[in-house]
Amino acid sequence: MSPEAVLDLTQNAMWTAVLVAAPMLGVALAVGLVIGMFQAATQINEMTLSFIPKLFALFLTLVFAGPWLLATLTNYTQQLILNIPSVIG
Repeated sequence: MSPEAVLDLTQNAMWTAVLVAAPMLGVALAVGLVIGMFQAATQINEMTLSFIPKLFALFLTLVFAGPWLLATLTNYTQQLILNIPSVIG
């Protein structure tokens, strides 16, 4: 196995991980920012106030982006399995 093949596999794995994590992290960041601004404006310092909306937003994101996330992971896994002969030999 050549170093180029290892780097290519690592790059594809990391790019797939970024693509899969980005929708969830983006939504959590946006909701956290909105809740933080609301807490700063109203001076309510309740820790559970930010947890429930984030949890709900992440659940909705998973419901709507779930098929795309699953297709992305499935496509990556299929390409990884199909490329086994070229990587080994």
